[in-house]
Amino acid sequence: MKKTHWKKLDNPNYLGAYSLLDGETTEVTATIQKVVTETVKTSRGDDDCKVMYLKGIKPMILNATNSKTIEALYGTPFIEDWVGKRVIIYVANERIKGEQIDCLRIKNYKPEAVEKKEILPDSKEWNAALEKKVPLEKVKQFYKITNLNAKEYQTKLI
Repeated sequence: MKKTHWKKLDNPNYLGAYSLLDGETTEVTATIQKVVTETVKTSRGDDDCKVMYLKGIKPMILNATNSKTIEALYGTPFIEDWVGKRVIIYVANERIKGEQIDCLRIKNYKPEAVEKKEILPDSKEWNAALEKKVPLEKVKQFYKITNLNAKEYQTKLI
């Protein structure tokens, strides 16, 4: 039975640390589609937040720490220049306002330098993904997979 983290009920439209903690990995690589300001419902009411839209996954609310990391990575403070750039989002456990919490952070290096591990039919990752009925597109976010293995995965997924 799949379990639901309580924070998913607070703001299910946005990526949070809880989104990555229920999977096999605690990080994801994604491409920035746009960054905008929008009103977000929070526990404190409606807040105007910077929101980063990502290809293939939920949008992420950007705080100053993550915005500064993206600026440093790509050498520009202009959000229009971030479009099409890739970032690695991971879960960090940090002390914030006196409390240890899981939060999302942007790694301070470009994902092009990171090679994805290949997922193979006889691996534990393959079996875990099939058991959890993870869609092929989500598997491709985390792993390299050959076309032949992708077809095999799709047939076993059904």
